[in-house]
Amino acid sequence: MGRRPTIYDVAREAGVAASTVSRAYARPGRVNTDTARRIFEAAERLGYRSDRLGGHHLDGRSVSGAIALVIADVTNPFYGEIIMGAYEASREAGYQLVLSHTNESPEEERRTIEHELAHVDGIVIASSRMSDSALRMMAKQRPMVLLNRILPEASCVVSDQQRGVRRAAEHLGALGHEQLTYVAGPENSWSDGMRWRALREAAAELELDVRRIGPHEPTVLAGLSAARRVAQVEATAVVAYNDALAIGVLKGLRKLGVAVPEQVSVVGFDNIIFDELVEPSLTTVAAPLYRMGLTGVQHCIALAHGARPGSTPLVLPVRLVVRQSTAHRRRRRLSA
Repeated sequence: MGRRPTIYDVAREAGVAASTVSRAYARPGRVNTDTARRIFEAAERLGYRSDRLGGHHLDGRSVSGAIALVIADVTNPFYGEIIMGAYEASREAGYQLVLSHTNESPEEERRTIEHELAHVDGIVIASSRMSDSALRMMAKQRPMVLLNRILPEASCVVSDQQRGVRRAAEHLGALGHEQLTYVAGPENSWSDGMRWRALREAAAELELDVRRIGPHEPTVLAGLSAARRVAQVEATAVVAYNDALAIGVLKGLRKLGVAVPEQVSVVGFDNIIFDELVEPSLTTVAAPLYRMGLTGVQHCIALAHGARPGSTPLVLPVRLVVRQSTAHRRRRRLSA
């Protein structure tokens, strides 16, 4: 017996996008009549049965027409582009997007998701702070997609952390910096662990020294506090967990009388909107945040319609954006 047809099979047969197939079943009135007829005829030929039957899944569970997006901190500009991409994918498929934020707390994240499970068709979790075991349990109850996190039991969308960190290390090494100081993010952040490991590996290959300061909350305020420690260890090059921390370090160093980039070069991660507004503008590793949110919700909707979770994570490309916060190393000692 062959595998069960999915919306992707129907989309290929009908010559339309998978999102159009999803919308034809979720919101028939929003699809052109001829297109809808072509989709339903293709589905009949393939033997495809939508999970959406009279507002219920095949297992009898009611359908909400909503996808939950759970983020760690709604005030963090990192999530803005992710939310925009997620909203566009939801709108295109005729779904509502339910946004929740968990204040960087794994306990609050778990409570929030447990509450949402009964009200949505699937859940997209951005930068989860929960344990692997807790996420596995959630994945058994609803279609789930993880952003910025890899778990074998779930569909995952991540940026190319290793390549991004490598490009940052190569850039700083080429500027003559011999030691890199990593200003770490939250202790329970999967991305933080990946970036620190990637930096150590890159530093070893490039014959650079590396050290770690932290953990820290991923905020500008935490970066301001970390700046004093950066000055104390006489760092000449900083790679921060994210742009918010990097901006805080940059501003904190300037308050201490340490010039950026003349005395300390600073690199962030994510390419948020404020990077070009600070002085000096921030060199950073740009992640495709909008595409991450868009793809995450598209995959979640596909799972809700019977698609199988991917066996490998989807890795999105990154690029190094060089601005004014990095410069050639000046060989003199710092004063805090």
